[in-house]
Amino acid sequence: MTTALQFEKQTKALIDDLKSVCANYGLGNDGNEFKIITQVFLYKFLNDKFVHEVKQLDPKIAEAKDWEKALRAYSPEDYEMLTMQMSESTANLHPDQLISSLFDRQNEAKFADIFDATLLDIAKQNSSIFSVVTEGGEKIVLFENISKYVTDKRDEFCKAIINKLVHFSFENIFHQKFDFYATIFEYLIKDYNTNSGGKYAEYFTPHAVAKIMARCLVHGEVSDVICYDPSAGSGTLLMNLAHEIGEDKCTVYSQDISQKSSNLLRLNLILNDLVHSIPNIVKGNTILEPYHKDKNGRLQQFDYIVSNPPFKLDFSDFSADLDTKENHDRFFAGVPNVPKTKKESMAIYLMFLQHIMYSLKDTGKAAIVVPTGFITAQSGIDKKIRERMVESKMLAGVVSMPSNIFATTGTNVSVIFLDKQNKGDVVLIDASKLGTTVKDGKNQKTVLSHEEEDHIINTFNNKIAVDDFSVVVSYDEIKAKNYSLSAGQYFEVKIEYTDITPEEFADKMKSFESNLANLFADSKTLETEIQNNLKGLKYE
Repeated sequence: MTTALQFEKQTKALIDDLKSVCANYGLGNDGNEFKIITQVFLYKFLNDKFVHEVKQLDPKIAEAKDWEKALRAYSPEDYEMLTMQMSESTANLHPDQLISSLFDRQNEAKFADIFDATLLDIAKQNSSIFSVVTEGGEKIVLFENISKYVTDKRDEFCKAIINKLVHFSFENIFHQKFDFYATIFEYLIKDYNTNSGGKYAEYFTPHAVAKIMARCLVHGEVSDVICYDPSAGSGTLLMNLAHEIGEDKCTVYSQDISQKSSNLLRLNLILNDLVHSIPNIVKGNTILEPYHKDKNGRLQQFDYIVSNPPFKLDFSDFSADLDTKENHDRFFAGVPNVPKTKKESMAIYLMFLQHIMYSLKDTGKAAIVVPTGFITAQSGIDKKIRERMVESKMLAGVVSMPSNIFATTGTNVSVIFLDKQNKGDVVLIDASKLGTTVKDGKNQKTVLSHEEEDHIINTFNNKIAVDDFSVVVSYDEIKAKNYSLSAGQYFEVKIEYTDITPEEFADKMKSFESNLANLFADSKTLETEIQNNLKGLKYE
């Protein structure tokens, strides 16, 4: 087994152990289990990162038999100097806040209070770097009182947690790359796939889709750019985009109405060395109250935007509030009407699409997941949006994905790619026939192989026309097809001609005539039987 696989196995085992502790104290599959698991995991990660960096900065501590004793021997001034040398992505901890210190104190009275107070103090002293803000300016700090979710035996619960943490170390894992942390993050949240009836897709976009979006957006060397997701969920799309650009070459911005999503995204940023972007993570309603603005108070514009917005949602409570003078340019195609029944079917993704188009710089690029029905709708807001994409020459292409690429929804999806500098041809890809169907719990899921992912990416980036798979069309051709963005509508109809003799032609025609005569006879017999049956029913 490779070292990376060993670390992956050990890390997943830690997550399983933490879930086991929760189950033993009555929190298995409880809504609060998610909060405990993610916060404890984060505490462990930040603890080990701090210890790792201390050892890197001071070889004496790294070589000491008892590194914690050596650390405690620092004078307050020297300790402050040590912490000032640390990277900004490392949380500042005191020796008493280390997991090893809590392990030594586990038999003290009211240990749960000691445990909770330690987490709250860490959150407070690191608030300026690690807090997520709300649109109202409130700070959501790193940690809360963990033990409050346990109704009985709080001290024993916290002891059990500490005993699971102390025998595992992240120190050998910090050199691991993006794919490792993406796998760990997915494993960490896989059991928490609902939120007030919501779906896992709300928080997690399949890596195949995220990778295709990132690699079709980013070409060549890119630096000093700002990336944005107005409906970020857990941040899978942003993580893939930042990784493709280079985590040190971009700054991430996001907004999402769900506090759960914002906490997941913060965890994802910490795991993926994007701590510098945490202050830009906002919990709030992007459509009603977009948060990110420039120094003149106008909505901020971005170099790259990625999004997998909710497709349908009841936003009737605030839809009327969107009809303002300030919003006329942003929502140029209009706001969906509130249906008399099934308000939850309101197409909120159309609002996100318009918001994204408005939020792109003149050189900006975007990739947005939409229901495939959007690309061919014959009228309404959908068509107006497509018209704007074509008329303003900002459409780069479309990739229609296989069905069930998202295990939690039967809706077929496509990815719209925008590029405000694309004044040339547009590439349309029909990837619906790709992939292998696998079982995913109770659902069926389509999985793309790495070769299929590369096929889509190479076809898109190189604008290649492939029979029954992709077409390269001009903006004028799209206008002529009523602004349809479905690749299939541009495929050439192929007619195969076969040479036959006059005798063979006559035989074929006789065969057709004979078949037709038989079909008409069968039809007459059926008609007679139906009439007789109807007469019988009438007399009864």
